[in-house]
Parts: sequence; C-alpha cells; structure tokens
Amino acid sequence: MFVFNVKVNGSKIFKYFFIGVIILLICILGTVMYKVFNGANDSTRLESCLPKNSISKIAPKNYTNILKTVHENIDSYVGKKICFTGYVYRVLDLQDNQFVLARDMIINSNSQTVIVGFLCEYDNAKNFNDNTWVEITGEILKGDYHGDMPILKITDIKKVDKPTQEEYVYPPDDSYIPTNGIL
Repeated sequence: MFVFNVKVNGSKIFKYFFIGVIILLICILGTVMYKVFNGANDSTRLESCLPKNSISKIAPKNYTNILKTVHENIDSYVGKKICFTGYVYRVLDLQDNQFVLARDMIINSNSQTVIVGFLCEYDNAKNFNDNTWVEITGEILKGDYHGDMPILKITDIKKVDKPTQEEYVYPPDDSYIPTNGIL
C-alpha cells in the first residue's frame, strides 16, 4: 500500500494564483487596447460613421429630438446641413416659396397626431403639392416666422414614396439631453 503525503503550501498557491490572474488581466487589457486602437485607425469603418459632405441625415427615431434642440439653440446650428424626409404642408400665412416639411407626431395612446416639422424655403416650392412626400437636403438659417425660427434653405429636393414603416414620429425622449453637437 502506498501512502502519499501531500503538503499544501498556501502561500505558494496564492502566489501562483495571483500571478495567473495578473497575466489574464494583462492579456484582456492588451486585446481591448488592440481593438480600440486598430478600430480607430480603420479608415473604412471611420468613413461609414461620418456623414458624407458634412450632411447629417435625420432618422424618424430622433427627428423630434433634433427638431426640439435646433429650435431651442438656433444659433448653434446655423450653417449645418441636414437631410430628411417628410411631406409638404402649408398654412395660410406662408410665403409662396415656403412650406413645412412635416411629419405626424403621435401624442397619445389613441394615435392622435399633431403636425411637426421644419419651415423650408425653396424657389420652386409651388412645384410640390401639399401632402407630397419629399426628401430634402438643406442648410439651417435663422429666420423670422412669428419670432426667431430655424429655416431650411433647400439645396436639393426629390419626390419619394410615402414610407411604409416609420411614417410617424414620437415626442422627444424624456431622457434626452440637448447638446450643440447633435448634428
């Protein structure tokens, strides 16, 4: 019969365990640093994150957040270029070269809506009938319509089909914090 006497030295086991954990943490840190710096230098991925020609495309999910922020901080956004889709909407006191590029914002659970949008100026605005869906690209200017108002000077406009999804927009998020750098 064989008897093995195993003596466990606690301080050596702790040292080996501690060294193993340190090596594991260094490997994880090295991997993370590699991905961070390699990702930052990857030009193809970087280009896809930046707007082309410094034009910010507005999506329906953040439309009202941007609309609210631009109205509250007009001076911060003058000169910015944006692109978005909506329908032509006119009220009686607009000039011939103006219309609102509108979206219907759902305001309660009964699907009641209100019209929200940017006031736009375009020389050939009469060529677009009310309720025509268009995609516009324009530059934000500070104008006057019953007080200071951001006005989009349209540089490009084209007719598009009414969206089958995301036709409606929703009120600004309660958690949304406006900043100057949103566009």
